[in-house]
Amino acid sequence: MLPATRRALLQRTAVAQSEGRAPSLVAAVVRDGQPVWSGARGSVDGQTPDGTTQYRIGSITKTFTAVLVMRLRDEGLLDLGDPLEKHLSGTGADGVTIGQLLAHTSGLAAESPSPWWERTPGTLRPGLEDVLGERPFRHPSGQRHHYSNPGYTLLGSLVEKLRGAPWAEVLGREVLEPLGLHRTSVQPQAPYAPGLAVHPWADVVLPEPVEDLGLMAPAGQLWSTTEDLGKFAVFLAQGNERVLSAESVREMRTPAALPEGGWESGYGLGVQLIRWDTRMLAGHTGSLPGFVACLLLSEKDGLAAVALANCTSGPLIATLTGELVQIVADAEPRIPETWRPAPEVDRAVLGLTGSWYWGTHAFGLRLVADGGIELGPLSPGGRRSRFLAEAEDTWIGLDGYYAGETLRAVRRADGAVSHLDLGSFVFTREPYEVGAPVPGGVDPEGWRGSRS
Repeated sequence: MLPATRRALLQRTAVAQSEGRAPSLVAAVVRDGQPVWSGARGSVDGQTPDGTTQYRIGSITKTFTAVLVMRLRDEGLLDLGDPLEKHLSGTGADGVTIGQLLAHTSGLAAESPSPWWERTPGTLRPGLEDVLGERPFRHPSGQRHHYSNPGYTLLGSLVEKLRGAPWAEVLGREVLEPLGLHRTSVQPQAPYAPGLAVHPWADVVLPEPVEDLGLMAPAGQLWSTTEDLGKFAVFLAQGNERVLSAESVREMRTPAALPEGGWESGYGLGVQLIRWDTRMLAGHTGSLPGFVACLLLSEKDGLAAVALANCTSGPLIATLTGELVQIVADAEPRIPETWRPAPEVDRAVLGLTGSWYWGTHAFGLRLVADGGIELGPLSPGGRRSRFLAEAEDTWIGLDGYYAGETLRAVRRADGAVSHLDLGSFVFTREPYEVGAPVPGGVDPEGWRGSRS
């Protein structure tokens, strides 16, 4: 990384720590899967913290819990459309699906009943009925995004039920160990920063309580470091076959709900989405008394940033983290991979490339580097999707409007391609091609001028 970029990152971090009055703040940047910068301000036990110093990460824990649920889904043990009650009965969350819990569209309350769960021991909430309370719902399920900490308690309990082991044990075995996150833990491990509150009108601090959250742990219990969260960010961008595939983490990063903030933000499956200038950043923020945290990644830039501080409020941690990504992306834009011809090509698929018409709308079909195809309009905007081969002459949509839809090349008796069928839409080589099986038929006299 260029010296000027490194200085800009340090300067931005220093401003955040100073103006936010954080006792300590650590930050790091990862580029193309490798750590490229880290910085720290303030002190922990008289020492400058570094990438191995633990901070509590609050709701970033939810993303870890979501990974465990997605693993259960990928193993066929559940479906995201399943009602929670199918696998975990007696919760009182009747009708709520697993996918709704992941995306915070279950309608459940934002918090558990009093006392304030973040500042009190989990032993005060020994059962799910204590977490959900007598009136668990605030909205009808599936109708709106309403962030719910108790919802992730239910997901943690679901993991425990289907795995037959405590959430923390399952997390360590199935996520932390395979990804090499050795400094991420349920309880703090030295060196770690103490949780502090900074007086809003004076430069003095007050220790915050550090509680074991009990059943609420899957919503916000974890401690971690910038080094570990950098590795976790790489996993969220690329996947890891020992934990979750690239396709499954892409699904986690796909918008599933639109929060009240409008189009500037969204939520996937355990992943927050933030529109930042021209970028869509994915990750999560976190806070518990004494700590604020944020992890954000930009897939298109190959960049991720992490920022952690030990104060209840002060630094605008998401703003800092997003700006760290932007500083590097603007100062040192990603150098594209060298173009090379494909090592091999399926000639039958090659014959499908080129222009196609949906009615009078012109589309182009092209092969892409991963062996799939892309179909999109030749004009700006419109419905563009990538497809992955599923069987001969059949592809499944990966993203965009046609995600999950089937694209088929329909052949005539002589083997020549007649048309493409995409979710019942017919694409032909010529606009409203005479003789093509276009629903409603094509006028046999064909195109004509105004004097015809």
